[in-house]
Amino acid sequence: MLLFRFLKQLSNNNHHDRENAFSYLSALIFVTVIGISLTAGSTYWSTIVKREKEKELLFRGDQIRRAIESYYQGAPGGAGTQYPSSLNDLLKDPRYLTTRRYLRKIYADPMTKDGQWGLITAPGERIKGIFSKSNEKPLKAGNFQEDYKNFEKAGKYSDWKFVYPIEKEAGASSIPASGKTIEEESVR
Repeated sequence: MLLFRFLKQLSNNNHHDRENAFSYLSALIFVTVIGISLTAGSTYWSTIVKREKEKELLFRGDQIRRAIESYYQGAPGGAGTQYPSSLNDLLKDPRYLTTRRYLRKIYADPMTKDGQWGLITAPGERIKGIFSKSNEKPLKAGNFQEDYKNFEKAGKYSDWKFVYPIEKEAGASSIPASGKTIEEESVR
């Protein structure tokens, strides 16, 4: 339709109409170029945002794994080692009379809208790790720190398991996941 209008204006012998047609064509080309640029820019921007979320996932997951490790190894004198019964135990260890913290706050999963982690449980329904519930394919496929080299084989974020003790073999993804969310477990 636009091309037809342009050709019609060109066919007129009036010099003023030809100038308008070329101005119209120039504006059309300009708008098209801007549209293509915006599309490319939004794709680039969404990739940057996803990379930042991945970095945040690695940081938050590692912090929670380290807190679980500290909780496990920090049993009061004479008590046996055990995993926390909920992630809230990492905020205030119920085994001590005084406040003992392993985390200042429970980080949300940056890869999901609801921010809920999947929980990896040890016998007795105690928490030994977490994972993202996102089924998206990771952008990062290499150069992980030594503790997380098995992430290189992951096909989705939910395969990134932050577990204590760290399992460095490919079989780490076979850890049974309870599927509970932080909200479900804090109701107990």
